[in-house]
Amino acid sequence: MPKAEGVNMKEIWKFILNKLEAGQRGILMVIIENRGSSPGKAGFKMAVAEDGSMKGSIGGGATEYRLAEMAKKELKKDNPEIILKREIHDPEAEEDSSGMICAGENLIALYPLSTEGIHNVQEIYDAVVIRKEGWIVYDQNGFRYVTDNQDGDDIKPEITFDKWHFAEPCDQAEHLYIFGAGHVGLALSELATKLGFVVHLFDNRKNINTLNENTFATHKEVIDYKKAAEKVPDGENVYVVIMTFGHRSDEVILKQFLNRDIRYLGMMGSENKVATVFGHMEDEGFDKDVIRKVHAPIGVKIPSQTPNEIAVSIVAELIAVKNS
Repeated sequence: MPKAEGVNMKEIWKFILNKLEAGQRGILMVIIENRGSSPGKAGFKMAVAEDGSMKGSIGGGATEYRLAEMAKKELKKDNPEIILKREIHDPEAEEDSSGMICAGENLIALYPLSTEGIHNVQEIYDAVVIRKEGWIVYDQNGFRYVTDNQDGDDIKPEITFDKWHFAEPCDQAEHLYIFGAGHVGLALSELATKLGFVVHLFDNRKNINTLNENTFATHKEVIDYKKAAEKVPDGENVYVVIMTFGHRSDEVILKQFLNRDIRYLGMMGSENKVATVFGHMEDEGFDKDVIRKVHAPIGVKIPSQTPNEIAVSIVAELIAVKNS
């Protein structure tokens, strides 16, 4: 199932809801299909309000600017209609050329928004906020929240200008579980939250300043590191970062996640520390090839030194994994 990118889903639906509650109309633009190399992917969305304010992105560049202007013109009409727009990113295309040269193609649906649909938007927003099971379905008739996507995850109906279907799950969040609430944990929580991760923070120390000061994590808890695995579910949207106070506790946690079905597992530390931890685990019989799949030392290789710089290197690696 495709996943929406760009602006946080909660933010864009909150923006739409706020504008409708203020009595404004708007246009929601959603990429329902992309082919080849294109700046916007399926699920990217952007809302344009009657007052000219905007939220979200459908990939930026000339295409986004032109479609935003198109949306503003549509809002001047008494009864704007649902439109499906093709953008071909090839300057030699005879029709629908976007003027861009990346050689891909997008289909973008433009949905009029009015106060008549506020209850529908409220239902979608509520489902997204609580990460409710279900889908947001976009088709030629509009968009809506459903609990059962009857087209199924693996069925991709043929898209035409008269009929289309795109569905995205309400719970799309990437969940980042950080073990270690020190200065880097604080910096990582802030940056990851800004990029749309739901952050869960754990430490085995009570009343440390950096844990108390962390207002970015959705969930904070003091735990016994021996029970770390109980706090994390399996899943393709699960990322685990280990950065505790000492290498012994790092090793305790790492052993619990080595064979778990999660998207990312990383451990902070120097080359020497990583070699020491890995060596202990190999001596205890852990599979060498499995151990080497751990992202350690964590983060992209830049000469990072401060907590904020280290957080940047870690998030860069998380993004690389997420978008791979």
